[in-house]
Amino acid sequence: MSERTDLPPPTRWAQAGERNVGYGRKFAALVAEGADVDGEARLADVLVRRGAAILDVGSGMGRVAAALSARGHHVIAVEPDADLAAQSRTTYPDLPVVEADAFALTPDLLAAAGRPAAYDLVVCVGNVLVLLAEDTERVVLNRLTALLAPGGRVLAGFHVAGGGPDFARHYSPAEFVADAEASGLRVDLHAGSYELHPPSDEYAVWVLSAR
Repeated sequence: MSERTDLPPPTRWAQAGERNVGYGRKFAALVAEGADVDGEARLADVLVRRGAAILDVGSGMGRVAAALSARGHHVIAVEPDADLAAQSRTTYPDLPVVEADAFALTPDLLAAAGRPAAYDLVVCVGNVLVLLAEDTERVVLNRLTALLAPGGRVLAGFHVAGGGPDFARHYSPAEFVADAEASGLRVDLHAGSYELHPPSDEYAVWVLSAR
């Protein structure tokens, strides 16, 4: 797979248009009902010390970032969708949100926004990686690697094939590992859920660190 370094085409998420409208409302309703939507945050929390610097890339309406902030971490949310970023600011007014696409996310961009340039943990869950623009996966993984502080890690999670949006990429574990390794990352853990069930053909959870 070739690596793109120019401006990317629209992401699969952006191309889906109206099919994405209910996403924010769905999770807002689950949060309001008191549903357990903290699975990703619970795993992220144990990967770092208390008070860690965490970047949530593709943060959506902010539920994971807010849960990590409530656990005592210093969290910055990054969300390119203006409507979801606005929902996040309304729902979690104390949560810092940077509107940026993962393809363009660099230490300089974050520094220009008055945010840290390096993080103990970069969280990229909720199918973000299977909704990127075509052929930009390695560029984005390189971006995430460049944002890691010494000893920092990446927590990634996505539906491998099916189960997620019908416009998402089918991203096999073998393809993902090849892209991650080409981007300077190594696999520390591969599981099938945020509760660390064995790897499955439906969902993949990865803990990665710089090589």
